[in-house]
Amino acid sequence: MNPKIIHHGALDGVTGSCHQLFIDDANSLLIDCGLFQGAEVSPDGKAASDQLDIAFAVDKVQALVATHVHIDHVGRIPWLLAAGFKGPILCSEPSARLLPVVLADAFALSISRDQQLVERYLKLVESRICPLPWKIWHTVFDGPQGRCRIRLQRAGHILGSAYVECELSRPGQSPLRVVFSGDLGAPYAPLLPAPQPPYQADVVVLESTYGDRNHENRRSRRDRLQAVVEHALANGGTVVIPAFSIGRTQELLYEFEDILYRQRLRPGKHAVQWASLPIYLDSPLAGRFTQLYRELQPFWDAEAQARLRAGRKPLSFDQLIAIDEHPQHEANVRRLARSGEPAIVIAASGMCAGGRVVNYLKAMLHDPRHDVLFVGYQARGTPGHAIQTHGPRGGYVDLDGERITIRAAIHTLSGYSAHADQDGLVRFVTRMRHPPAEVRLIHGEAAARQALAARLVEVGKGAIRVTNAG
Repeated sequence: MNPKIIHHGALDGVTGSCHQLFIDDANSLLIDCGLFQGAEVSPDGKAASDQLDIAFAVDKVQALVATHVHIDHVGRIPWLLAAGFKGPILCSEPSARLLPVVLADAFALSISRDQQLVERYLKLVESRICPLPWKIWHTVFDGPQGRCRIRLQRAGHILGSAYVECELSRPGQSPLRVVFSGDLGAPYAPLLPAPQPPYQADVVVLESTYGDRNHENRRSRRDRLQAVVEHALANGGTVVIPAFSIGRTQELLYEFEDILYRQRLRPGKHAVQWASLPIYLDSPLAGRFTQLYRELQPFWDAEAQARLRAGRKPLSFDQLIAIDEHPQHEANVRRLARSGEPAIVIAASGMCAGGRVVNYLKAMLHDPRHDVLFVGYQARGTPGHAIQTHGPRGGYVDLDGERITIRAAIHTLSGYSAHADQDGLVRFVTRMRHPPAEVRLIHGEAAARQALAARLVEVGKGAIRVTNAG
């Protein structure tokens, strides 16, 4: 049995994840339903900003599985519901806590800020969410022509992220195991256990975001993070970190708490400055998710649990200052831009396409005292990608119609990516007890997919067929 899979997104890029797995000739399962971002387009060639409507029939879609709650995986759920989808939204237990907050924010930004409408929409979403425990099989559909059950496993990308094992059965045929990777996390990521490969698979639908490169190791990236901050300390400037509200922000807070802790134990030459350095979390949404992360401590990994037992506060240390109200935000931008007070600012959005980080960038990019630090993927067509690409060469970026020459120092730490690198992706496939006969690559730009395909063919010694999905 060759599984029929239609990819409605994340086919030629890294956003808009949406994959339809057919159980029989009519009934299907949807894996994710995310927004397109930046310059990426949908499979029918429409621009990201135009591709919101669901362009496929949903009456026989039995369930939606949300691998995790990043907007490029769940952001089109409002349009899926509007298209008539009636099934459950299956996800992990932590994702079930996080998802309503993500969707309420997306609804307010994209559709309406009317509080009554938001609340009605949230009640509808919450009535559909069906949390599943890890590692337990759940039957999605059982009909005369086909049966499907799924099992969620930890993916290590953000809290609650999962890869999905799907077992398809049809009369007179052997069961077929299809694995959707979702977004796989890097090993040794703060707060999260590393993903463990499944025991077996026949087909793996595998992300390839960083399929052409490997990340720094954890100690190296922490040392570089500290070095970037100390560069700004010496200059009397601010380190601006555009960060995604879910996952990356919490990992950075965890790492900064560790640097502060180590500076107290073994003071370095900047220890006095570290001891008084304010770390601003200027994103109400990131603040809400950080609070939810604290409440979901039972799902943290062993290292984080040990720090809690030792009396440390990885996500609520004393030098962390949350900025909620917009007037506070505006005042902080003005003060840091003028004063030369050393500080760290973590603000959304992660690709600088909107949100409070844009105000910091407009005020600081022209000033060489400041530093901008990228710790996540910057999709083509986003301001973040332009700053990352042109900033080191003294170029410019357009923000809110204003052209700004980039004189601030621009840094990129790939080690803080929440995605597995090439080695991690290869290990996910090759360390299965019974490796797949086929790997279909999604969620990556062309060069990344090609490099990963070549590596998988090489290490699989020709036993694994690797294709671009589609």
